[in-house]
Amino acid sequence: MKSDIEIAQAATPQPILAIAAKLGIPESAVETFGRTKAKVSLDYVNSLADRPDGKLILVTAISPTPAGEGKTTTTVGLGDALNHIGKKAVICLREPSLGPVFGMKGGAAGGGYAQVIPMEDINLHFTGDFSAIALANNLLAAMIDNHVHHGNELNFDIRRIAWRRVVDMNDRALRDIIVGLGGTANGFLREDGFDIVVASEVMAIFCLATTLHDLKERLGRIVCGYTKFEGKPILASQLGCHGAMAALLKDALAPNLVQTLEHSPALIHGGPFANIAHGCNSVLATKTALKLADYVVTEAGFGADLGAEKFIDIKCRKAGLKPAAVVLVATVRALKYHGGVEVKDTGRPDLAALEKGISNIERHVNNIRNHYGLPCVVSINHRTEDSDQEIQLLKDKLAHHGVPVILARHWAEGGKGAAEVAREVVRQCEGPSNFKFVYEDSAPLWDKMKAIATKVYGASDITADAKVRGQIKKLQESGYGHYPVCVAKTQYSFSTDAALRGAPSGHVVNIREVRLAAGAEFVVMICGDIMTMPGLPKVPSACNIDVGPDGKITGLF
Repeated sequence: MKSDIEIAQAATPQPILAIAAKLGIPESAVETFGRTKAKVSLDYVNSLADRPDGKLILVTAISPTPAGEGKTTTTVGLGDALNHIGKKAVICLREPSLGPVFGMKGGAAGGGYAQVIPMEDINLHFTGDFSAIALANNLLAAMIDNHVHHGNELNFDIRRIAWRRVVDMNDRALRDIIVGLGGTANGFLREDGFDIVVASEVMAIFCLATTLHDLKERLGRIVCGYTKFEGKPILASQLGCHGAMAALLKDALAPNLVQTLEHSPALIHGGPFANIAHGCNSVLATKTALKLADYVVTEAGFGADLGAEKFIDIKCRKAGLKPAAVVLVATVRALKYHGGVEVKDTGRPDLAALEKGISNIERHVNNIRNHYGLPCVVSINHRTEDSDQEIQLLKDKLAHHGVPVILARHWAEGGKGAAEVAREVVRQCEGPSNFKFVYEDSAPLWDKMKAIATKVYGASDITADAKVRGQIKKLQESGYGHYPVCVAKTQYSFSTDAALRGAPSGHVVNIREVRLAAGAEFVVMICGDIMTMPGLPKVPSACNIDVGPDGKITGLF
C-alpha cells in the first residue's frame, strides 16, 4: 500500500474552477491560489442567505488512542460516498496546525484513498489563514506592551495581563518567558508566554464570526487585561486596535475551497484547538456549504464527549445550526485500548479486551442519542489487522442499542468503501430527531459545567478551590453567565485522568482554572493538566519530512 502522501501526489486534481462550478459558484466569486486551491468571496457567501439549507451531518468519534481513529478520513470518505450514491455533498473540515504536523500526530487531510488535496499545501502553509490569525493575535500583544511603555493610560495591572503571544509550532521553551529585557527602552519587565495559534481566542472568534463586521465587533470585546486596584476588564477596543486586527483577517475570513481525491468539493477553514477552544471549522464555511449542497459532512475535534458536545453547545447554539444525524467513528484498535491493551499491542486479536472496551462506545452512543437527541450511525473504520470475530463481537454487543453498526473501507477503497454508511446516514437524516442542548442558556455557569460533567462524562460531581469558585461567581455577576461553557480536558478519557480508559463513572471533575473568552463568547473551564503550548516528542514527525531537488515533499502523513 502506498503512503498517504504518495497516494495524494499520484492523483490528478481537477482545476479548482471546475470544482466551484459543480456547486454553481461563478468564476467571478472564486479567488484562485494556483490551480487547486481557492477562496470563495464573502460577497458571494452573503448572497446565499435566502437559499434553503441542506442536511448537516456531524462526524465524531469514541475516545481516541494517541494515534487517532480516522475521524477526518471518515469525514472525507463519507462525503465521497454520498456523492458516489448520487447525492450532492460538500465536506467541511478544520485546517491543520503545524504543531501536530511536525510533532506527533502528523497531518489532518484524511488518509489512504479518503483524502483532501493538495495534501502538502493543506498540511503546511495552505492559503495563509493561520499566519494572518497569528499576526492579528500578536498585534494586540504588541499594542498592550506599547501602551504600558508609553504611560499606561488605561492603568493595566502588568501582573494581570490576560493576552499571550502565539506561534503555530510546538515549542515548550516558549511556554513561560520574560519580556522587556534589555533596559527601559524595551518596556517593562514582566512574565509572559506563548500559546500555539490554534489556542488563540482570535482563532475561536474567527471560526464563530458570521460577517466581517461581526468579526471586528468580537475582536473589540476581547478582554486583554485588568486595571490596577479595581480589577476592571480592559478590552481590545480600548486600545483601538480591533479594526487593524480585522484588516489583517479580512482576506482570511473567506472560506477555502479544495477537493478530495474523487473530486468532491471540500471547504477547509479555521482550526481552533479541540481542548482549549471548541474544535470546529468556521461557521462561515459550514453555513456556506449548507446553501450549496443537499448534504454537508463536518467533524468536531476529539471524541463525542469533547468535540460533539462543544459542536452542539457552542457552535450550533451560537450559529443556529441543527445537525440531522451523527456518525460515530470507532476502531477495533481503540476499543481494545480502552479494554486495557497498550497501543503497541492493539494489532493482536484480543476478544476479552475488546468486550471490556466496548463500554466506551456505549457511553458515546448513549450521549449522542439521549443527551444530544440525535440519530446515530456507528462507522467502524476498518483496519487490515481487524478479525471477523472482533467485528462480529462489536456488532453483537451494540445490537441491543438499536444503533446501525457498519464496517467502512473508505481508507482502502475511497467513497465506494463507505457507500453503505452513506445510505444509512441518508435514512437517518429523514427520520425524527429530538435535538437538544446539554444545558440551557439561562443556567448559571457552575450548573452548566456540572451538567456536562454528570450527563456526558459520567462524573458524580464537580469541584473547585475557593479562588476558582470566586472567579466563576464574579463572571456570573459581571454578565457573562449566559455564555456557554468550553471544557478543556484530556481527550483520552471521560474523566480528567488520561489513564482512566473505558467508561469511568463516579469520578469528580475538578475545575483548575477559568478563562473568559469574551470575544468568542464562551467561558473556558480548565480541568486537569491541559497545556496551550504543546511540546515536541523525542522523535518529532519533522524528522521524517523532506523535500527533494525537484521540489517534491516526502514524509508527510
